Amino acid sequence: MSAVYSVKEIYIYPIKSLAGISLNSALAEEMGFENDRRWMLIGADNVHVTQREYPVMSQFYPQISDDKIRITFGNETHEFLINEYLSDSIDTKVWEDKSEVVEVNKQTSKWFSERLGIDCKLVKILKSGDRKHESSRVKETFNVSLADGYPYLLIGSKSLDFLNEKLDDKITIKRFRPNIVVSSQNPHEEDDFTTFKIGAVQFKNIKPCGRCIMVNNDPEKGVIKKEPLKTLSKYRNVNNSVLFGTNIVSLNSGFITVGDEIVF
Repeated sequence: MSAVYSVKEIYIYPIKSLAGISLNSALAEEMGFENDRRWMLIGADNVHVTQREYPVMSQFYPQISDDKIRITFGNETHEFLINEYLSDSIDTKVWEDKSEVVEVNKQTSKWFSERLGIDCKLVKILKSGDRKHESSRVKETFNVSLADGYPYLLIGSKSLDFLNEKLDDKITIKRFRPNIVVSSQNPHEEDDFTTFKIGAVQFKNIKPCGRCIMVNNDPEKGVIKKEPLKTLSKYRNVNNSVLFGTNIVSLNSGFITVGDEIVF
């Protein structure tokens, strides 16, 4: 590919299904970016809790400062230490993948339970290998954090531009919760990326990402709407899966930064 591609935006989502954090630089690791989806909320049945059932989760905004994560919800805040957790392990699943996690602390679980109106716990995955995802597409098994399926989601800028041309109410890239947004030349060309390098990190494309109702949640309001899934389904439906963005893995660790060129 002769065109120049570069990183436009980088995001992490420390707690699965809560709002994300925009970064200028991030450490890419096997499981995903450092501190990306290392935490999640689970219900009384030890099943993960997401925006699909509780759209208001998009209204919880995390910040990372020094060794703490601070969550803001309306005019309330709560914080906990990045490295704190209780000793007892909990067996849970992220979809079909078994995962071993630990509760952060009782106070934080109580804080989330009271604000969501459900009995839930904030849990953390401790190390690589505590959750494995087997890819039917490439017949490989990957160590993943608590993301839905793969460590990273990459989206090309022209894919969003093309979609917004079809929408009356324009949306931002935040609807799709990417980790890496790249400047691109054509809509959805990222689907066909193979292996590529950003900074010192080698990435491998696994497969385009199938999207669910969660992209219809307006992240600014926590309200489910009909778009953009309705429009996307008219031109991005492949084998009953609506595709937007692509799932990738890193083949080594290292920092990537906004502005870095993508080398194929």
